[in-house]
Amino acid sequence: MPVVDAHHHVWDLSVRDQDWITGPELSPIRRDFLLDDLRPEAAAAGIDATVLVQTVTVPEETPELLEQAKGSDLVAGVVGWTDLTVPDVADALAALRELPGGERLVGIRHQVQAEPDIAWLLRPDVDRGLDAIAAAGLAYDLLVLPHQLPAAVEAVADHPGLTFVLDHLGKPPIAFGTIESWARYVRELAALPNTVCKLSGLVTEADWTHWTVADLRPYAEVVLGAFGPDRTMFGSDWPVCRLASSYGEVFDMACRLTEGLSSCEQAQVFGGTAERVYGLEGER
Repeated sequence: MPVVDAHHHVWDLSVRDQDWITGPELSPIRRDFLLDDLRPEAAAAGIDATVLVQTVTVPEETPELLEQAKGSDLVAGVVGWTDLTVPDVADALAALRELPGGERLVGIRHQVQAEPDIAWLLRPDVDRGLDAIAAAGLAYDLLVLPHQLPAAVEAVADHPGLTFVLDHLGKPPIAFGTIESWARYVRELAALPNTVCKLSGLVTEADWTHWTVADLRPYAEVVLGAFGPDRTMFGSDWPVCRLASSYGEVFDMACRLTEGLSSCEQAQVFGGTAERVYGLEGER
């Protein structure tokens, strides 16, 4: 089974600023990161295919990502962005599908983590947008913080026909060593059958300079126990992961966190789940 990195980014600062990369702590990733930069790192880890994920909420970015995917033998899918709150969101999704590379659009994501409204996912206009994503046969990537998980649980329950993919485990407070409240809501989310979780983003939620696999293991165990390997997928979160580790270290960390699984279960985490959820078969 192909090995899939289900979550990474690219950006070219000469094309568009990444205005979220601010402050000295993020300076290591304030430069261009292109597919040509990713390719050797992914090859060294044995990655066969990837899912390219949006980073900014501007309409021009997703067509650019689809264009890159169209010409790539590495990128099998794109999780893009469109404004869910507009009345014609269904037409916007259809238009993206008609663009060069549009057949590789597999999901939509919004930076809910940045929304001040804790119940943003429950707004009527967002509810309508989520319905449109489901009707288009796409998945929806959930990028939320722990305090937004209760609203996410409610939104997921309201949309049983839409597959929700929880990015970065819902960003648990690993650096602070707390787990109980986050774990409770993750388990509630996992109890809904239309949910999947990405084993991604752990190292940047931990202490960037002193994290260990032992620090991350309790959080991975919650996710693997709640979702199961067939609803968990590996993602590198490259190049953001570079704030705390290299691509190879992230892949090795994920291998160590899943070493107790059978070979068939590991195959789901490192490829099968992403291929099924995002419909990647035949896209490469």
